[in-house]
Amino acid sequence: MKSLLLLSVACTLVALAFSDTAEQKLRNCNDVRAAYSSKGFNVNDVPNKYINGAPLKVCPQGFSCCTVEMEEKLSQQSHSEIKAPVSRLSSNMQSTFRQRHGHFDRYFKELLVNSEKSLHKMFTRTYGMMYVQNSELFKNFFADLTRYYVSGSPAINLESMMADFWAELLERMFRLVNVQYEFSDAYMECVSRHTDQLLPFGDVPRKLKIQITRSFVAARTFTKGLSLMPQVVNKVSAVSASPSCVRAAMKMLYCPYCSGQVALKPCQNYCLNVLRGCLANQADLDTEWNNFLDAMLGLADRLEGPFNFESVIEPIDVKLSDAIMNMQENSMQVSQKVFQGCGQPKPSTTFRTKRAIKETAFTGRFRPYNPDARPTTAAGTSLDRLVTDVKKKLKHAKKFWSTLPETVCAGERIAPGDECWNGTAKSRYESVVMGNGLANQVSNPDVDVDITKPDIVIRTQIAVLKEMTSWLKAAHSGNDISFQTALFLKTCFIQFVEKPFLFDLFLN
Repeated sequence: MKSLLLLSVACTLVALAFSDTAEQKLRNCNDVRAAYSSKGFNVNDVPNKYINGAPLKVCPQGFSCCTVEMEEKLSQQSHSEIKAPVSRLSSNMQSTFRQRHGHFDRYFKELLVNSEKSLHKMFTRTYGMMYVQNSELFKNFFADLTRYYVSGSPAINLESMMADFWAELLERMFRLVNVQYEFSDAYMECVSRHTDQLLPFGDVPRKLKIQITRSFVAARTFTKGLSLMPQVVNKVSAVSASPSCVRAAMKMLYCPYCSGQVALKPCQNYCLNVLRGCLANQADLDTEWNNFLDAMLGLADRLEGPFNFESVIEPIDVKLSDAIMNMQENSMQVSQKVFQGCGQPKPSTTFRTKRAIKETAFTGRFRPYNPDARPTTAAGTSLDRLVTDVKKKLKHAKKFWSTLPETVCAGERIAPGDECWNGTAKSRYESVVMGNGLANQVSNPDVDVDITKPDIVIRTQIAVLKEMTSWLKAAHSGNDISFQTALFLKTCFIQFVEKPFLFDLFLN
């Protein structure tokens, strides 16, 4: 009797097993057909009922609603879907800093234009024909400042340009305050050689040189940094996913489809491992990216403080007028020192009346300048407003690359708890989550990453950020990097592209 009971139980279990197998074979793929069609694919590619999944290359090979052809199409779809959020975040970043670069660049250029217009208007009113006849000197001065802002030291040696400006202004004023004499070119060269001892314009040239150099170096370097950010983001975000990444994305996003679980989403830690494997090279950018942002924020503080472009350029007409007044008030003493050092000049044969002295003398002063009255005419804003805004954006951009996996693996893209896809079934994900960066992917259970082959595009951008950071730090100290240095660095980058192993020497 007992043996009969055991035989009956065994038969029942066998029957149930066959019944379950038969049910699996007969289970339809309607949900998969609907989901597959919603992705834009041909619904006729999907079998009506489960088929043998042995030919599949990525997904589990039991009974499946996927064919090999479907797996290939879904693999391409998974590549697009895993790239889409990264592309969106990158595009937002590019747009943000392209806009900020445009704001700063327009502001600085308009400030120069407005300052030149203000000087022309005030000098015409104050100095009349004497200014009008010499206005090209000031026009060239602003043109050189603009060229320096746009192109830097390769186009204009700022210190030499300003020295030439003061020398030319001294020559013209010296002739005007001594119209009763004739001066040869050789005599005027002697006057120029004594400029440092004479100090005809007081301390204005020295102070203005320091202020202009620091503020212009800071302004142009900061705008160059803003323009670099979208370029770096664009190049890094365009890096193609590796075949192993595409395979891992397919397994994570669409293998649940093949098992008929179209609504099943990946476990969060599973998603993190896939994304950290796929974005391992991008994460390696983070250290130099953060260093660059810190240098940008440091220079932004300088723009608000001692290197404030606005506070230097807006009152430049007043400062130049003060220099001219110093020369006018000390013209007799300056002339006597010149005569002692360079010799007594010859009387002018065309000079006739004392009235000529009065007509050629500089008279009048500009209105007093109030540094607290900070107009917002240039580009409809002020430097303080621009800097406050961009500092918030720069701080928000920190750790952008290392946090991409967390940003992507969140919200509706993943399923919390244990009711999620772990790569093989609906269950808890047990594997350890890898760290960020290439070196940490050596044991990634879900993406095969070759840690010995860093991406050349991303390594190039790391080197570019490192270079720009050195420019920003130099600007923070009021120094510009020479053209020779830039040329050397450019040559190095070309060598890096040709010989990737040199990156390690540069970065370490």
